[in-house]
Amino acid sequence: MADQTSGSNGNHGVVLEMKDTSNAKEEIRSTFFSFPFIQKLIAEVFGTYFLIFAGCGSVAVNLDYDKVVTLPGISMVWGLAVMVLVYSVGHISGAHFNPAVTIAFATCKRFPWKQVPPYILAQVLGSTLANGTLRLLFTGKLNHFLGTQPAGSDGQAFVFEFIITFYLMFIISGVATDNRAIGELAGLAVGATVLLNVMFAGPVTGASMNPARSLGPAIVFHHYDKLWIYIVAPTVGAIAGAWIYNLVRFTDKPIREITQSGSFLRSTARNCSS
Repeated sequence: MADQTSGSNGNHGVVLEMKDTSNAKEEIRSTFFSFPFIQKLIAEVFGTYFLIFAGCGSVAVNLDYDKVVTLPGISMVWGLAVMVLVYSVGHISGAHFNPAVTIAFATCKRFPWKQVPPYILAQVLGSTLANGTLRLLFTGKLNHFLGTQPAGSDGQAFVFEFIITFYLMFIISGVATDNRAIGELAGLAVGATVLLNVMFAGPVTGASMNPARSLGPAIVFHHYDKLWIYIVAPTVGAIAGAWIYNLVRFTDKPIREITQSGSFLRSTARNCSS
């Protein structure tokens, strides 16, 4: 009898486990194949496409037409493209257009981890399609590579990309996640940040700040040299920028109130997930 009872409990355990697995699969299926989520992915694909087409397109025009656009012009194109796209699809997908931003939000529990891979795939797809279009349109004698390459050492490029992406994500966290900020100015603030970063860092690294921006041209032109810099540095920089902003998010609270609720790191983790 004891053995039968034990066996019965064991069978129930298997059934419950199967139900849990089935529920998990159903939840994943309902999330990834739901129309609202597909709309978000489409917005990320088209948003990234238009951003990269405009930004890399300005680089292509500048190379093919005797520097007519110039660095300030390229900077303005990137900044304005980001600004208008944030206002256009920010309310649909969050207007990430950048794997580093998506991952940074996920580390702070402001974006679900299970949606990170589809978002990144959508962003890389948009960037690749944009660069493929540009390669078809600008088939000049030199067939210019529209990706990013360090002008100096690898270390210099890494630090530059880390800092400018840190700065960008810090601004994004401030205007997009803090309810004390003026949300209507988010697009303007983020676009202006991109413009400033491209203006001074463009000649040094290409001012990627975005793994998808560098991956797209690399895939289309089969040019993968130094690509690791533009994947690792922006990602680490964005994560650091998001977490550092969360360190200063509640500066209106006295330090005693923060320390009384636990250690400084635990308080930071709560701020990050709030």
